[in-house]
Amino acid sequence: MANEIISIQNMIYEIRGHKVMLDSDLAELYEVEVKRLNQTVKRNFKRFPMDFMFQLTQDEWDILRSQIATANKNITKVRFTPNAFTEQGIAMLSGLLNSDIAINVNIDIMRAFVKLRYFVLSQTDTNEQIKELRKLLLLYIEKNDKKVNDIIIALNNLIEKPKETKTIGFTSEN
Repeated sequence: MANEIISIQNMIYEIRGHKVMLDSDLAELYEVEVKRLNQTVKRNFKRFPMDFMFQLTQDEWDILRSQIATANKNITKVRFTPNAFTEQGIAMLSGLLNSDIAINVNIDIMRAFVKLRYFVLSQTDTNEQIKELRKLLLLYIEKNDKKVNDIIIALNNLIEKPKETKTIGFTSEN
């Protein structure tokens, strides 16, 4: 099960600010043809508003394909820009593809999305730690700013008014 979830996590992409899965990946997981999956969606288009499913633009598809072409051999077989399904769209799709495989795969997909969500939420601790370190650094700079400033002033004075050196030996004035 853990390997299945990791495999599914590798099929989740971020597009337009949404975590999505492509129709070709879902069709492979559900063991149906992409054409059949998309026909099912078309027959039930009212169930798939834009926040559940959207079709990639050609630019989005070109960028995504260049990023994942080496990892996913099915990408090269896709002739049209794919549909991208959000978590809610996948849940809706699972109700339409009512086979044992679809049910089991959908459970794994939902678990993968939940794991991703937990991971993202757990990152807030790291952000809080970074914010705390930043505060401490700013306090340190504020407390030590006078010392650093005094050093800079002393260095500037040395550069502007170098110490006069005594002449050793004969000079042209003697």
